[in-house]
Amino acid sequence: MLELNKIFQGDCLELIKKIPDKFFDVCLTDFPYGVECPYKSFLDTRKNVIPLINGIMPELFRTCKRVAFTCGQTQMWLFPEPTWILNWYIPAGVNHNPWGFTTWSPILVYGKCPYLENGKGCQPDTIKHTERSPQNGHPCPKPINLWRKVLERVSVKETDIVLDPFIGSGTTAIAAIKSKRQYIGFELEQEYVNIANKRIENELRHPELF
Repeated sequence: MLELNKIFQGDCLELIKKIPDKFFDVCLTDFPYGVECPYKSFLDTRKNVIPLINGIMPELFRTCKRVAFTCGQTQMWLFPEPTWILNWYIPAGVNHNPWGFTTWSPILVYGKCPYLENGKGCQPDTIKHTERSPQNGHPCPKPINLWRKVLERVSVKETDIVLDPFIGSGTTAIAAIKSKRQYIGFELEQEYVNIANKRIENELRHPELF
């Protein structure tokens, strides 16, 4: 039996091969965007992201009942065609693009909507959020309240087990804890694992502060 509520340090392409079929109810992750983000030992270029996508996506489909992730606008076309695209809406805009300010970010989703599948009715496909990302030693952490909203959009059961193969500073783990889900995370960099474990420890000790 795999140990739940733990972050495993190592290459996700190797670690995920040890996971049984459909073990996870949902994968929620934030892919490398191929935009030269300064990770410790992974060179975040489009050239390097493509084989990562080709290697991990079949394994995510094998091990997870549903898959959801952010990937950035410029790289979203590199992925297999999703079932749908959820919209993370940022009214103030975050970047420039060839047509103006970028006020949205795609969340690619694969599999059945958990609300419809469990008889809970239709839900919007847009998640509006303006919270800033925390400064915690990781180059691109996601805002925790946003990530909890995304998790609860793609998971409706507290019994769900969540995978994040690029867990970074542990935001998916904290969102899972706040939402009473169980999780497993993979992370290549030991430094980021240490940051994540410290954040998780703080969340468990003082959940009212985060």
